[in-house]
Amino acid sequence: MQLTDFDALSFDCYGTLIDWETGIAAQLRPWAQSRGLDRSDEDLLAAFGQHEARIEATHPQWLYPRVLAAAMTAVGQQFGVQVTAADAERFGRSVPQWPAFPDSRDALEYLRGHYRLIILSNVDRESFAGSRLVLGGSFDRIVTAQDVGSYKPSPRNFEALLAALPGLELRPDRLLHVAQSLFHDHVPAKAAGLPTVWINRRHDRSGWGATPAPSAGVTPDWEFPSMAAFAQACAQAWAG
Repeated sequence: MQLTDFDALSFDCYGTLIDWETGIAAQLRPWAQSRGLDRSDEDLLAAFGQHEARIEATHPQWLYPRVLAAAMTAVGQQFGVQVTAADAERFGRSVPQWPAFPDSRDALEYLRGHYRLIILSNVDRESFAGSRLVLGGSFDRIVTAQDVGSYKPSPRNFEALLAALPGLELRPDRLLHVAQSLFHDHVPAKAAGLPTVWINRRHDRSGWGATPAPSAGVTPDWEFPSMAAFAQACAQAWAG
């Protein structure tokens, strides 16, 4: 395969384009400090990631702000620290405040010149609307967990992605999925028959951060440390 073999790119958003770990830590750190909880950002992110994935699997119909609120409450219970209703609600509504990675906007602008761009995200439409303003530009299709009624890594989300392609006059064999999370994206994308690009945002850190470890072994077709590196590789491929 070559990067020029595709007509469209589908993206995970949070962790790939939006720096969700920075956004999450910016909310959990002050809460932990105010409660006298001496835990590192990595500890808080790992606890959050486990609880978030469990809640998404057991309550697929919940909108993402409710998932976030419940995950924070579970983190507090795990560490024996109070989470008030106001704490949980504030965290649940924080997604539009999460920053984009510095390279996301420029990379998307370049890629838009060669590919149709699709979002497949574990979020609700209202929360993504705030992130879309940060990322700039337009996407050809946005598929959220709210639209599907389930959260990745459920295969239903990738079935919904593939079902959206005919309306865009796209073929499944011309779609490349781009994501950071092996757990949420690469394992189910490969099961759905899609080639994948791993944007390994944590390439210089150990551990899985806010993302659980993958449930099965998986080998992405390409790996890059950033969106900038991916866009550069695409530019070189198209120039060739």
